[in-house]
Amino acid sequence: MKPGIHPAYGPVVFRDKAADFAFLTRSTATSDKPVKWEDGNTYPVIDVEISSQSHPFYTGTARVLDTAGRVERFQRRYGRTA
Repeated sequence: MKPGIHPAYGPVVFRDKAADFAFLTRSTATSDKPVKWEDGNTYPVIDVEISSQSHPFYTGTARVLDTAGRVERFQRRYGRTA
């Protein structure tokens, strides 16, 4: 890799305030807001709207639509003729 053309890659805390959930990872994203982490160090924090702790798909609260009725209605209107 060429030196000096890549963004800094370091530890960052991503925080989902809706679910009161945060995790420490490495990223090129930066922030001016610091947060004190569990290990006693201070890291930049990025607040996110949704994470795996609050997304309906991952929490099991996603709704499944009943498409069987829609398919049958479509076939009755425009579908196959015997």
